[in-house]
Amino acid sequence: MPDESTLQELLVEIQRWFGPDLGPWVVVAAVMAAALVAHMLLWRLVMRTVRNRRGLLARVVPRLRRPSRLALLVVTAFALVSAAVLPPGWIEVLTRVALATLIAIIGWITLIVLDVAVERYTGRLELDAEDNLNARKQVTQVRVLQRAGRLLIFLLTLGLVLATFESVRQYGVSLFASAGAAGLVLGFAARPVLANLIAGVQIALTQPIRLDDVVIVEGEWGWVEEITSTYVVVRIWDLRRLIVPLSHFIEKPFQNWTRESATIIGSVFWYLDWTAPIAEMREKLREIVENSPHWDGNVVNLQVTETDSDVIHVRALMTARTSPKAWDLRCEVRERMVEWLQREHPGALPRTRAELRGGGEDTRDEGPAAFARKPPRVAREEQSGVPKEAVPVREGGEAPTKAG
Repeated sequence: MPDESTLQELLVEIQRWFGPDLGPWVVVAAVMAAALVAHMLLWRLVMRTVRNRRGLLARVVPRLRRPSRLALLVVTAFALVSAAVLPPGWIEVLTRVALATLIAIIGWITLIVLDVAVERYTGRLELDAEDNLNARKQVTQVRVLQRAGRLLIFLLTLGLVLATFESVRQYGVSLFASAGAAGLVLGFAARPVLANLIAGVQIALTQPIRLDDVVIVEGEWGWVEEITSTYVVVRIWDLRRLIVPLSHFIEKPFQNWTRESATIIGSVFWYLDWTAPIAEMREKLREIVENSPHWDGNVVNLQVTETDSDVIHVRALMTARTSPKAWDLRCEVRERMVEWLQREHPGALPRTRAELRGGGEDTRDEGPAAFARKPPRVAREEQSGVPKEAVPVREGGEAPTKAG
């Protein structure tokens, strides 16, 4: 193997053949080409070694092809700087560029390791399971922290790269400081961005929302599809996407239907005539839900929750394992109960009663409408029991009679 003096003599000879201006470029091109060929051969050997292995390293190595190739070129550039006869200005520039590139490569590799570690961890979780609450908790935490980590690595790498150049070192130092005290450095000008970043960390720790949670935000019902470092994507039931800033989930109220469990209670209302067969409806409701694949076997109930002059309000409650199943169960119960009432008890459907009196007059005799048709004075007396003399004359009362 030739020593350093022999290598220098070879480089000097190449520069003599191609001239002082073109010679350095020929040396750089030849050495870089040799480095690329060496990397290609070495990479094939590395891939054969890790092909049948498992673990984090086996998943990281295949993604390091481009960073390793660039790193080899940087090392080669360092060797050229020390061995080649280059002008002093070129040596200084190449040294700084090589150092900055090496720092960027280290940041690049760190990002790759972070992404592979997150993918490997989340790949073990059973997100397709019916009861995936714990899995969604872990995925949400890991994804949010991953994005925060990527941003931190980027700021640190950029700050170190800028710090290698004397003219922009102050900007690099500022970015380096912002990674640890971003709020103090950026100040109020970057408050919206920082608020979302801080909200992302809060969401990762406290988890008011998780991936695939069913939420109602701004009056829209949907699932949490994605949580980024600054916003949340909510997939609405009609396949629209609602983009919501992260700070919204920290500062404003919203509904989370799957906060502790995916099980949810669904309700169905019917407005029926007073003669509706409530006991038979309870039996029919249980029959419907027991034959439905959407019911989870926990809650089924039917009650009269309200009455008014014309109809009664009948409410049915039933549970399902997920909100989509609860929606399907509600629709199924509503439809089948209406069909049963139409077929077996048509008289239970809402209707309006009227009574024909002498002279052919059609009047209603129930509810507050009867009072509305009477003179105000009579209606007031019947409703309140206040003596007529106590009511002002302008409101239908009578003036008090003076004694003797």
